[in-house]
Amino acid sequence: MKKNNTDITFAFFGTPELAVTVLEELKGAGLIPAVVVTRPDKPKGRGGHSTPPPTKEWALENKVDVLQPEKIKGEFLEEMKNTEWDVFVVAAYGKILPKELLDIPQKGTLNVHPSLLPKLRGPSPIRSAILTDEKETGVSVMLLDEEMDHGPILAQASVTTEEWPPRAVLLEGILAKEGGQLLAEVLPLWVNNEIDAKEQNHDEATFCAFLKKEDAEINLSDDPYKNLLKIRGYEGWPGAFTFFNRNDKKIRVVITDAHIGNSGELVLDTVIPEGRREMPFEDFARSGVTPVL
Repeated sequence: MKKNNTDITFAFFGTPELAVTVLEELKGAGLIPAVVVTRPDKPKGRGGHSTPPPTKEWALENKVDVLQPEKIKGEFLEEMKNTEWDVFVVAAYGKILPKELLDIPQKGTLNVHPSLLPKLRGPSPIRSAILTDEKETGVSVMLLDEEMDHGPILAQASVTTEEWPPRAVLLEGILAKEGGQLLAEVLPLWVNNEIDAKEQNHDEATFCAFLKKEDAEINLSDDPYKNLLKIRGYEGWPGAFTFFNRNDKKIRVVITDAHIGNSGELVLDTVIPEGRREMPFEDFARSGVTPVL
């Protein structure tokens, strides 16, 4: 089994590009996982070709073993139990992990969570921070227990952005990098019993929900700043959208960027009209459209 230069034996559970950012920060500190556990390959695109998760690609490039269990049970659990682990690390794995797995390592399972817990527990903390105008953002490294984002905290770091509200994809990248750096600092201290975990103040907990496509609909007659939060917070997926009329036909339009004008009004910058590519809103507006209010 591969050892890193700090002799910490750990498995890394993560799936998307954000988890790769955390892996890169760990690698920069000489912390290489013995194995990367990620979700199974998925069909993607019109051809339905099988596409590996970003963390699998990272593992193959770095000559790290990969496991892709369909379910966290049975044979996979037995395989993990057959190795002596110092700790497990989780960063955006995409699935709730059972207690039977969390308890396998000597020092439990650590999680990088992109909020200042106990604020914004749940599946969408980064985008929810933007949507709820939660300007005080940051990351937490916590010890996982059976409840969602409930376990004791090892360390936290606040993050400020140059612009508020930021684009969701930008904030995701900033928090993933900060989370990886914090984890790289904390991991050796935790394994060597040089840092303690502190219970969260559960009375101050706030929660965020799964994002749904219909939540991203915008009424252009609503408060301009509220609409800007939705445009920035829903960037990428599901994408903030509204409807326009053209020649008595209703057109769905995704708003990809906007800003608040000098008079406090919402100014649309770029859009993706239904069936078209992204374009400046001014060009779209010249095609004889009116907003559906």
